Amino acid sequence: MNYIIFDLEWNQGNEQIEKQQKEIPFEVIEIGAVRMNSQMEICGSFHEVIRPQVYRGLHYMTRKLLGIDMKELAAGRPFPEVMEQFLAWCGGEEGAEYRFGTWGPQDLTELQRNMRYYGMPPLSEGPLKFYDVQKLFSIAYEDKKSRRNLEYAADFLKIDKNVPFHRALSDAYYTAMIFAQIRDPQVLAKVSFDVFCTPRDRKGEVHIVFDDYAKYISREFEDKTQLLADREVTSTRCYLCRRNLKRKVKWFTPNGKHYYSVSLCPIHGYMKGKIRVRRSEEDGVYAVKTVKFISEEEALAIRQKRDRAGDGRHVKGKPAAARPAENEKKGPGDV
Repeated sequence: MNYIIFDLEWNQGNEQIEKQQKEIPFEVIEIGAVRMNSQMEICGSFHEVIRPQVYRGLHYMTRKLLGIDMKELAAGRPFPEVMEQFLAWCGGEEGAEYRFGTWGPQDLTELQRNMRYYGMPPLSEGPLKFYDVQKLFSIAYEDKKSRRNLEYAADFLKIDKNVPFHRALSDAYYTAMIFAQIRDPQVLAKVSFDVFCTPRDRKGEVHIVFDDYAKYISREFEDKTQLLADREVTSTRCYLCRRNLKRKVKWFTPNGKHYYSVSLCPIHGYMKGKIRVRRSEEDGVYAVKTVKFISEEEALAIRQKRDRAGDGRHVKGKPAAARPAENEKKGPGDV
């Protein structure tokens, strides 16, 4: 397996000159990438500047960060031509299998959004596995939640800063150098999924178990009511012993976007569920559900959070008996 660590630079509409377009809010103007082999050694590089077709003026932040001008961009090639060459380069002469890696989760989405604008097929027919090196850095070296900038991580790992930041190839190089230092197999197992293309059907939905939590990505639904009525979306199954668990704190939401529950496995203890409702590219909705085991104290804190949520806590579309209502009775093990 090879690794394609890439970075994009993009331009956007300047409100005073050009209105930002919904179909392509960020136009890719530069692609930089390095290829790494299975030993995480750099064995190739790719760099192209792209001639803009959508936004003909540089946003002031783009000019400031990149130190680039329209004259340099005008010498580039059109996006479809560059993209076809980039994808051919990714596989190498032998068409080797590869996986993308980026600093943060946004580049793959914006790349495919640009591809769609030009009528090119997406990179996959469903969620695409990739390495979010920014996330892996946090898991390997910090608190798993913080998201640092690229230069901070390079300084933390004492990587020589011999080329400037904020150009696509140099940022791809620094990302690759950081990725090469992450050797823990449990960290590298924490793949991410780009969901520019949602699962087409139930068969294509994502179910994956990591060392300390499990993730599920649903197919697309027309609206939130349909999504929350789906049994798989709202199920609470122990990902270790596969038991269907009784919920001790039924699904509730404090904000209409995130839903929480607590279940109890007789073998493995309290399990927290979290559903994030996300908008798809086709204006439907899909769910990203994570479940993980927590302490009794953490379970009690979630119950208190449910109580503070007040009238906004109910999962819409569920019958009264399924709601976390005030007539919910405590039983053994309830928190």
